[in-house]
Amino acid sequence: MRRVSEEERKLFKAVIEQARPVKKSAPKIAPTLAAAKPAKNLGGLDGGTQARLRRGALEPQARLDLHGYTEEAAHGALLSFLRKSRRRGDRLVLVVTGKGAKLAPDAPFDLSAPRRGVLKAAVPRWLNESVFAALIANVSPAHRSHGGAGALYIYLRKNR
Repeated sequence: MRRVSEEERKLFKAVIEQARPVKKSAPKIAPTLAAAKPAKNLGGLDGGTQARLRRGALEPQARLDLHGYTEEAAHGALLSFLRKSRRRGDRLVLVVTGKGAKLAPDAPFDLSAPRRGVLKAAVPRWLNESVFAALIANVSPAHRSHGGAGALYIYLRKNR
C-alpha cells in the first residue's frame, strides 16, 4: 500500500471543501399570509387515487355513452352531463367515446369517406377547452373493465 503524506491529505481536504456546497442558514423573514397557509388542493388527484384509477378499483358514479351522437350533439351532451354530475357531487364519471370502426386493411384511402373514431379524437380536445377545464381535475384512459381505449375517466373538481 502507498502511504499518503500530510501534504497530500491537506490538498485533498482543500479540494473536497471547495467542492462541497456551503451550508448557509436561511435568512429570517416574517412569513407572509400566503406562506403561512398551505395551498389547497384545487381538485387534482393524489397518488393513491391515481393508482386506484389505473387498476380499475374505483367505480364511476355516472356514465355517458356517446355512441351514435353527432359531433355537435356530443359536445353539448358532454358539457351538460359534466355540469349535472358536478352539481350532484359526483367525483368520478365515465365517458364512453368508442374506439371507432376499423377499416379493412385492403380498403383504399379515400378522403371522401367518413372519418373513423371522430369522437375518440374530439373529446380529449374538448376537455381542454376552458368551459370544460373549469369542471375537471383529471382525465385518464379507462381501465379495461370500464371500456379501455374506448372510454375516459373524468375526475371532477370539488364543489366549492
